[in-house]
Amino acid sequence: MGDATVTTLEGREAAVPPPVADETGRGPLRRLRTPRRPRLWFEILLIAVSYWTYSLVRNAVPEQKAEALRNADWLWELEHHLGMAVEESINHTVNSVTWLIVGMNYYYATLHFIVTLAVLVWLYRSHPGRYAATRLVLFATTGVALVGYYLYPLAPPRLMTNGGFIDTVLVHDTWGSMASGDLKNMSNQYAAMPSMHIGWSVWSGLTIFALARTPWVRVLGLLYPLSTLVVIVATANHFWLDAVGGLACLAFGYLVARLWYGKLPHALPRRVPRQATHPQPPTASGGRTGGCPPAVAGIGKQHLQANGDRPTEDGHPPAAPRPTTRP
Repeated sequence: MGDATVTTLEGREAAVPPPVADETGRGPLRRLRTPRRPRLWFEILLIAVSYWTYSLVRNAVPEQKAEALRNADWLWELEHHLGMAVEESINHTVNSVTWLIVGMNYYYATLHFIVTLAVLVWLYRSHPGRYAATRLVLFATTGVALVGYYLYPLAPPRLMTNGGFIDTVLVHDTWGSMASGDLKNMSNQYAAMPSMHIGWSVWSGLTIFALARTPWVRVLGLLYPLSTLVVIVATANHFWLDAVGGLACLAFGYLVARLWYGKLPHALPRRVPRQATHPQPPTASGGRTGGCPPAVAGIGKQHLQANGDRPTEDGHPPAAPRPTTRP
């Protein structure tokens, strides 16, 4: 009887489903592609190092003045051929309104840093599950822009020899361009294509529009890149075709994020759970030493009690167990 009971218990133990595999066994690539909570110190360091590297590489691109001016002349002729050479008229019209053009100079110099960083902070605090993917879009966009600066040097309209454009920073004695006035030796003057003012502003605007809940904030998100386009043209820092180049770089950034995470950033979960740093002990999941959960152990105990009172097949009461001690 005892052996049969043990056999029955062993059968029940064998029927217990195996424990679920711990997720810590996933491959390193899959873990990297899974959204996780960002770490503040790492993000600050990453952004600082990335922008320093971007500025270093951008300014290290050879300033091929002759080729950059030839490219600018060709691009200006192309816009005339398309009937969309509007930059000069906008530049002269806005320049006639002093307070407006001075404000645009400061807008051009500061807002693409302030707004971009503000959106990153907002994502970190309110959308941590989407932060890494959205940041990847920004970094991939900026990275491919560096390739454009190297392969296609382009002079901005204000530096064209016979363009007739006004350098609004010099005329109004303001600071608004790292490639004008006393700051011109600190930045590559012939890296106008693509425009990262447009790439970053559209990234910010789309992120705000997709994730913000307040309607007027979403509208501001759409207006921000449009106003940036007016500013870069009015201050003669870019052709409008430079903005098209910035959009192409941004599309590449979204493609990289889509391929890496499997979804666009706004489609990822807003928040991700905190990941456990240590595996759970067996008792935390309801198991006992020996692999028998409490429910199964209880069933085995009841089974033993029931078998102890159950009569044999011929109707006689169960025989008393033999003593185990030897004389």
